[in-house]
Amino acid sequence: MKAPDAIRSHARYASEDNIPALRDPALLDLAELLFFAYRDFTREPDKILSEIGFGRAHHRVLHFVNRHPGMRVADLLEILQITKQSLGRVLKQLVEDGFISQEEGKTDRRERLLYTTPSGQSLAERLAAPQLSRIARALETTGAEENAYIEKFLRRMIGDKNTSPITHLLDNDPRRDDDNGVAK
Repeated sequence: MKAPDAIRSHARYASEDNIPALRDPALLDLAELLFFAYRDFTREPDKILSEIGFGRAHHRVLHFVNRHPGMRVADLLEILQITKQSLGRVLKQLVEDGFISQEEGKTDRRERLLYTTPSGQSLAERLAAPQLSRIARALETTGAEENAYIEKFLRRMIGDKNTSPITHLLDNDPRRDDDNGVAK
């Protein structure tokens, strides 16, 4: 595989304040590819969201609540890393429009547990469909080893301080098959 060797050669740029990395054409190319990939990854969902007056924050909330029913508001704040005020505004809209429901915690009544309603689940799936199709098309020509490398690369793109809650979230998804990480 060419990619791991090419990426490994840039290990000397591991520091975020390393100025020579700003002049490395291979790293700049990868950064641009990430920009373009993200642009195209969000294009279709953005169109759907704009039709109903929602934005990307609404999408992220719907995604995580749909994937992790019963998620606490506090956990969502940690994952999204947005202000309580921003999350409150987005949640209020999603609840008022019937996409999310909130329940009291079973052991702590102050906790708010979040669930998608049937409408919320339907919207979350509608938003995810073009993104999952795009990922599936991109992975059609790769093998299991390359897919594992891609996952490893994406996990390493996440900042160190953010790794723990995200790793916990991904690795404790009850819908993943424990043996190979594939969704059930």
